[in-house]
Amino acid sequence: MDKMIAYCGLVCTDCPAYIATQNDDQEALKRVAAQWSQQWSADITPEYCICDGCLVFEGRLGGHCMECPVRACGIEKKVQNCAYCGDYPCQEIGKFFVFAPEAKVALDKIRQSL
Repeated sequence: MDKMIAYCGLVCTDCPAYIATQNDDQEALKRVAAQWSQQWSADITPEYCICDGCLVFEGRLGGHCMECPVRACGIEKKVQNCAYCGDYPCQEIGKFFVFAPEAKVALDKIRQSL
């Protein structure tokens, strides 16, 4: 399977919520929800974790992805992901990198290959 790189640089196809969704594994979704609830000090349900990946327009989108400003910007600018944006790195993606430095590594790697 090809990797799906989200607008923000996270690898959707490596995400435990994406994997559980694709495998229709309700127990795994419960584990992801419990882990994320603890990690982010939030009440996250298994339903919130159901996701077919950030780049889908027809399908199920994880709770945060629906409200993600980075995703909304990428869609508006019609870029494959932020690495392809002329404004990269912007302030919005910079704020995200604080929580997900691995996403910066992925986008920088893509950017270098352009």
